Amino acid sequence: MTRSAGLDLLERAISYALGSLRLVPAGALEWPTPCRDWDLGSLLGHLDDSLLALTEAVDLGRVPLARAPEEPAGPAHPVVVVRRRARSLLGAWAGAAGPDPVEIGGTRLAAAVVSAAGAVEIAVHGWDVATACGEDRSLPPALAADLLGFARLLVSEDDRPVRFAAPVDPPPRASPADLLLAYLGRDPRRPVAGPAGGGRPRGRGAGGGAGPRGSRRRAC
Repeated sequence: MTRSAGLDLLERAISYALGSLRLVPAGALEWPTPCRDWDLGSLLGHLDDSLLALTEAVDLGRVPLARAPEEPAGPAHPVVVVRRRARSLLGAWAGAAGPDPVEIGGTRLAAAVVSAAGAVEIAVHGWDVATACGEDRSLPPALAADLLGFARLLVSEDDRPVRFAAPVDPPPRASPADLLLAYLGRDPRRPVAGPAGGGRPRGRGAGGGAGPRGSRRRAC
């Protein structure tokens, strides 16, 4: 994969995720999500952290596995923070040749692989956000098909259950989006629907060790 192809995937994933952010209503940050231990506020915090890691990759040529969390820049809503971060990330990747390869936790990876991995996470978390808001917003078929191959290469059994949940059986006649979601531990047939999805408050990092902020660990 070329760097430009990786950037194209990243742009499409971010475009989809930005569309999901528009669905978040006021007062929804404690709503449950498809991520077992995270409410919507926690998920948005994790998504912001992931976007920052990808920005570090292109700016610095490395991504530390752990770092101190950033101090909040102000009283902005998490949706506003994530939206700004996503647009900044696109500008960083599109505006410079950037380092290649990128070092992540001592491992050197091609920049195209890093951007493709980021695209998988951003797109699927975009689905998580929409689903948490009670919206049936499927991933675009072409994007899901392109991401599925990378997900199968990048996510192994060693990544479960810390980084991703165990895969689930896809529905009959599954679409590319269904296959991608099922491989990453999400059941597209049983979405969480806004506050009616259980109403269970899920604090940051509850039951899952370190929370999303200031950590490269995932729980979803």
